[in-house]
Parts: sequence; structure tokens; C-alpha cells
Amino acid sequence: MSLSRHFLRAPRLLSQCQRLAVASQQRCNASEGVKTEMAFTFASPSDVYYQSSEVRQVDVPSLSGSFGVLVNHVPTIAALMPVSSGAITVNSDSTVQLLAEEAHPLDRFDVQTVSSNLNKANSEVLAARSEEEKAEAQIMVDCLTTLQNALR
Repeated sequence: MSLSRHFLRAPRLLSQCQRLAVASQQRCNASEGVKTEMAFTFASPSDVYYQSSEVRQVDVPSLSGSFGVLVNHVPTIAALMPVSSGAITVNSDSTVQLLAEEAHPLDRFDVQTVSSNLNKANSEVLAARSEEEKAEAQIMVDCLTTLQNALR
């Protein structure tokens, strides 16, 4: 196998190893009676989607990159991506609050409308006359791409 193929496989192998390590740690903790779940709250100004629900892991897309939160995670505050505004707080007692300025269930979206809006946003990126216009259009592209992927 060529050296380049090894490099291309590395991210996938690392991801698989990480998942195996997490699963192994969770099984070990469960067998020792260690707490394996944390209280998770996810809300927006208009809805509460989860209120102190017990979960094992929360995967978070943030401005500084995606990360996973497990029980006993180091306390953290991060800005969410790709939302207009929001944050996640991980507390020392393993409670997690994810607060988004705007959030909606997927069943409220029409696939064709999202696709049409994504095409329009991509056109706006190309037609932007200033860096500000380009940045605003790119944020829309990022949001709609994430939404389109979630609807698949």
C-alpha cells in the first residue's frame, strides 16, 4: 500500500480508535458503578428540547472545532457553530447546558426549500462585493449545508 493511502486512512483509523476507547471506558465505568451519564439541557428561547435528560455523550460543533463531552469532562464554555448565536456550558458536576438563540426540529423544514435557499446562498457568496457580504453569505451556506445533511 502506498504511503499516501496510509495517510488517507489515518483520520478514519483515529476516529475508530477513539470510539473504541470511549466505549471501552464506558463499559469499565459501568461495571465499577461509576456514573456514566450526565444531565443534559438543550433549549432555545421558544422551546426546551431536553430538560436535565440523562445522556452518555454530547457531540458539539463549535467555532474552535467539534468535540465530544462525556461524564467528568473538564468544565468548558464554547460558542456553537453553525448557529446565529449559542453556547454550550459543561459544568464541574457533569451537567451540560446547550443554549441556542434559534433551534427547530427537523420536521419543520422542507427539503426543496432548504436546497433552493442553499443554491441562492452559494450565488450570494460568489456575487458578494465586500468581505462582510461574503462572510454573511458564507454563514448562510454553512447553516444550510448542515441542515441539508441532517435532513438526508
